[in-house]
Amino acid sequence: MGVIINIFKLPELRRRVLFTLAMLAVYRFGVFVAVPGVDRNVMAQLVSQQTGGFLGYFNMFSGGALSNLSVFALGIMPYISASIIMQLMTVVVPKIEQLQKEGESGRRKINQFSRYGTVGLALVQGYFMGSWLESQNTPGQMLVLESGLGFKLMTMLSLTAGTCFLMWLGEQITERGIGNGISLIIFAGIIADLPAGSYQLYQKAIDDPENFGPVPLAILLVVVIAVIAFVVIMERGQRRIPVIYAKRVVGRKMFGGSQNYLPLRINNAGVIPPIFASSIIMFPAQIAGMTGNPYLQRFAAAFDYGNWLYLTVYVALCIFFCYFYTQIQFNPVDLADNLKKQNASIPGIRPGKRTAEYIEFILTRLTFAGAWYISAVCVLPVFLQKDFNVPFYYGGTSLLIVVGVALDTAQQIESHLVTRSYEGFAGPKGPRIRGRK
Repeated sequence: MGVIINIFKLPELRRRVLFTLAMLAVYRFGVFVAVPGVDRNVMAQLVSQQTGGFLGYFNMFSGGALSNLSVFALGIMPYISASIIMQLMTVVVPKIEQLQKEGESGRRKINQFSRYGTVGLALVQGYFMGSWLESQNTPGQMLVLESGLGFKLMTMLSLTAGTCFLMWLGEQITERGIGNGISLIIFAGIIADLPAGSYQLYQKAIDDPENFGPVPLAILLVVVIAVIAFVVIMERGQRRIPVIYAKRVVGRKMFGGSQNYLPLRINNAGVIPPIFASSIIMFPAQIAGMTGNPYLQRFAAAFDYGNWLYLTVYVALCIFFCYFYTQIQFNPVDLADNLKKQNASIPGIRPGKRTAEYIEFILTRLTFAGAWYISAVCVLPVFLQKDFNVPFYYGGTSLLIVVGVALDTAQQIESHLVTRSYEGFAGPKGPRIRGRK
């Protein structure tokens, strides 16, 4: 309670927290604004029939917007897909790589390109969504009230406007609120579905007490708590490389001579790999399901949620993005040059090339452990669903995102508190919360 009081004692932090909560409330209200010309009840039945399939998985990332056929049904995934494309192009296209090295101005230009890509992807996905909605009409079940080109264009524009609004909302939270806006939007959507998942577990325990009694529930609870504890430990784990600053004399004063450390985290990429991997693996299935093409549907069927090919590709994408994003965030050569410019060195390692090789060696081993840790946590829902027949909200990608975003947001709040001489979340004698960045 004292921590909450301290948060609202700081005017700047109070404004940021209240602004973030207000924007998330706007997002949750928008989830219930339906696309014109559709029956939400019919769509909710279709999604409920595929709780463990593609529609259920996509509905989780949209925060329940898909089951409501909201203008936010596409969620923030088009923006994430556009960001993936721009991140990949920074490695392939030299001009974009140069823009990234220009600092804040270059990043703004890259973000602007990402926004343009978001609009294009949202328009394409919105048109396919309209076509797929029309294909779900049956004589006894009318999902779309009036089919035709007008409905497709209306759906395309509505969903694109919803995605652009979410993109703007996330950027406003990042700039004027607390935490990463895009991650917090996904976080809010997952948290909003937890009560429904808990109620489903309760109903399952009542309807089938023999196969889903107290013992399976207790085992599930232990597994969830153990996974949360494991995620927290891994997210806060780091390798500290000692760094010694050489002494230098300026006038009559001596500076330097201190010893510090360079923290390298086990999971430097954070929640980016599972989000990127989910976005990529969901996109082909989404297009195949919305176009109704039999060849694309057979291709997408091979990547059904839970089968061996899905798991293999998903783990491979998680590992790839762990290495890729870590390489973008931490360049060993740049780190070695910065240490050399600051008259700092690692004990026993020569400055320059040898320092860069040493940092890269440690970073590669840490990323290997972090990549497999993320992959193991993200495939956990498949086994929970097969063995316990529970909603996939518990564990995996959703749990990793929830815990990771919560730790990052708490770390930013604690930074404001500590800066103004207030106690952190753990009190005056407790440990500090470490962020991933």
